[in-house]
Amino acid sequence: MAPLTEILQPEELQSIVNLQLMAKQTVEGAITGQHRSPHKGFSVEFAQHREYVQGDEIRRVDWKVFAKTDRYYVREYEEETNLRAMLLLDASGSMAYAGESGVTKLQHAIKLAACLAHIIMKQSDSIGLMTFDTKIRTHIPPRSSTRHLRILYEEMINTKPGGETDISQVFHDIVPQIHKRGMVFILSDCFTDVKELLTSLAHFRHASHEVVVFHVMDRDEVEFPFDSWARFENLEQKEEFRMVDPASFRAAYLDNFANFTKALKDGCQRNRIDLVPMYTHESLTDSLARFLRQRQGVV
Repeated sequence: MAPLTEILQPEELQSIVNLQLMAKQTVEGAITGQHRSPHKGFSVEFAQHREYVQGDEIRRVDWKVFAKTDRYYVREYEEETNLRAMLLLDASGSMAYAGESGVTKLQHAIKLAACLAHIIMKQSDSIGLMTFDTKIRTHIPPRSSTRHLRILYEEMINTKPGGETDISQVFHDIVPQIHKRGMVFILSDCFTDVKELLTSLAHFRHASHEVVVFHVMDRDEVEFPFDSWARFENLEQKEEFRMVDPASFRAAYLDNFANFTKALKDGCQRNRIDLVPMYTHESLTDSLARFLRQRQGVV
């Protein structure tokens, strides 16, 4: 089974060693952890200590332990629970695009998925994976064992871009398959009707899941730098292509793209969904670290 080193370079692995992810809202889990539980009536008795990490509340530091050991530890209680997270990886044809960086959107998304899985599992939380194009291709429920993590890596490595997709309908199909509230991470270029997409994202929120959308884009899609006649192919229906002069519709494309991204951003804000732009030409681990720091209120 595949190790993480088959996906990430050693320097990338080193850069995520100290990263941590905390749920903002209550979650349901099976073991004691570091996230709030939605269940009432749980014992609030002390459960265990764990080492302090950046982002922990200072009020939870056990100063008596510090006085004895000169090290910071925080107290955990029985009402706290582990996080159940699900990675939704878009493996549709459009994710096969690669610009000058030579990295496809799918390759970038797979690296991101591997980083998230590593961070979440390191916290003793559980992580699962779904890949999809026109339908759900793979469904691996959340688990928290080392063997499970290697299964996830192997599935990520073997994921190849497929055909066209209807993201919105697939998301509606996925919601009832996630049985406990937790976090849903969506890794996609989000290319679909934006109104329908926002409706499907709201479906996750109505099911009490916390949602983070990593909007994976290539620089070409953002800047549209083409200036000479070129062949444009439909990556989801490969038999479709056109020879066009990009200059003739560059302004219209950029206008449409700006309207699309604004509608997506506004809709995510209304539904209290984190929208995180991810560009294939930028350092993935730097972008992820920046997002996690902002999430913890650390500049």
